[in-house]
Amino acid sequence: MSRDGLFDDVDDERPAGAPLAERMRPRTLDELVGQEGLVGPGSLLHDLFETGQVASMILWGPPGCGKTSLARLVANLTDHRFESFSAVLSGVKEVRRVVQDARWERQSSGRGTILFVDEIHRFNKSQQDAFLPHIEDGTIILIGATTENPSFALNAALLSRCQVFTLEPLDREALRRILVSALEDRERSGLPADIVVTDEAVDLLLDSSPGDARGLLNRLEALVLREEKKGNLSRGVIDVEVVKRSLKDRSFRYDRSGEDHFNVMSAFHKSMRGGDPQAALYYLARMLTAGEDPLWIARRIIRFASEDVGLADPTALSVALAARESFHLLGSPEGELALAEAAVYMATAPKSNAVYAAFNAAMDLLRKGGVHEVPKALRNAPTPLMKQLDYGKGYAYPHDFDEAVTDQDYLPEALRGTRFYEPSPFGHEKEIARRMAYWDEIRKTLRKKKGETDESD
Repeated sequence: MSRDGLFDDVDDERPAGAPLAERMRPRTLDELVGQEGLVGPGSLLHDLFETGQVASMILWGPPGCGKTSLARLVANLTDHRFESFSAVLSGVKEVRRVVQDARWERQSSGRGTILFVDEIHRFNKSQQDAFLPHIEDGTIILIGATTENPSFALNAALLSRCQVFTLEPLDREALRRILVSALEDRERSGLPADIVVTDEAVDLLLDSSPGDARGLLNRLEALVLREEKKGNLSRGVIDVEVVKRSLKDRSFRYDRSGEDHFNVMSAFHKSMRGGDPQAALYYLARMLTAGEDPLWIARRIIRFASEDVGLADPTALSVALAARESFHLLGSPEGELALAEAAVYMATAPKSNAVYAAFNAAMDLLRKGGVHEVPKALRNAPTPLMKQLDYGKGYAYPHDFDEAVTDQDYLPEALRGTRFYEPSPFGHEKEIARRMAYWDEIRKTLRKKKGETDESD
C-alpha cells in the first residue's frame, strides 16, 4: 500500500441489514470523528499507519467512542487480515482457531493477522494468558477493546506486551457531525430519503446519547422504524415531539459494577470535600438516576461526615445518620431528598480531617510495634490479687478535682507526650482547641505544684 493510500477508501463491505451504526462505520481515517488527538498527524498511531507497522494494543474507552472502528482501520490501512470476536460470546477455543488460521495465512501469503477482541476484559486472567505465546512469536497482532480500566481488568503479562491507547468520549460536536453525516448520505445510511429531522430534534437526540455514537445512531434508526410502523411519519418530519415519545425510557451510560461506579462516587466525595454543593447534587442525581443503591450512597455520606467534616461540625454525623434512616423509612423517591439535604450540608460544612489523621497516626504507630503496657493506675482491680499488684493504685478521679482536670498520665510511659490529634482552626474545632489548651495549662499548674510539694518533702 502506498503512503498516499492512507486516506483512500478501503475494502470494508458492510453486511446487508446491518444496523445504522455499522453502515456508518468510518471507511477511512478522515471519516474517524472525535479521536483526532489519538490518530492525527504526529501521533504514534498515525505514524504506525504510514509505515504499515503495527504492534499489539489495547483500546480503552467508553461505549460508542470508536474502538471497533479504529481496530478495523488499523487492519485495513496496514494491509492485515482481520479477525474479530467478542469475549462475551467466545473463549479460548476460538483463539486457537484464529491462531491456526493466522499461521496458515502467514505461511501461504506472508500476510499478518490482526485479532480484534471486543470486551477483552470479559476474559478472566488465565484466559488472557492464551494470547501471550502467539503475540510473542508474531502469529497474531492483538487489538483488545475494553470499557474497563486495563490496570484492573487485564493481567500484567498481557499489558506488558500491548500498548494502551485511551479513547475519549465523543464530544457534542463530534456526535453532531456523525449524525448529520447519516442524515445527508441517505444512500449509505439507508434512512428514508423523504424524512426531515428538525434542528431541535437533532439537539434532543444529541442530549440522549452523551459520548456514544453507536447509541446515537441506533436510537435514530429505532426512532425512524418505530414511527414508520405507527404511521406517524406521514408528514415526513421528525420533530421534538416525535423524539420525546421515543426517549421516554432512555438511560445513560453508568456501570454500577465498573469504573463509572467508582469515578462518579469519587467525584461526589471530592465535590463535598471541596465545598461545591452544586457539583455534589449533580453527581448524587447522576448516581440515583442510574440506579445506584441509595443506602450505599448514604453510607458514603456517613463516612464523609467522619473523615472530612469531623469535629469541625459534630452535627454532620447526626445529619448523615438521619439521612440514611430517612431513606430507609421512606424509600425512593421520597427519601432521596434526605440524601440531597445531607450532601448539601456536608458540602457547606466547615471541614477538618484532624480526627481522621489522628486515628491513622495511632494505627500506624501500633503497626510499627507501638504496643505498650497499660499504666497500672488505669487498670481495674476487681480481685484482691489485682489490688496486691497495685492495679488502680494512684488513679486520680477527675470529678474530685476543680474543673474535672487532673495531671494524670493516660498514655503508656513510653508514649508520654505523644500527640495524635491536633484540632484545626475551623468550625467547632476552634472551641476544642481552646479547651485543650486550657486543660494543658491546668495540668502544667498541677504538676508544678506537685513538684514543689515533692521538693519540700
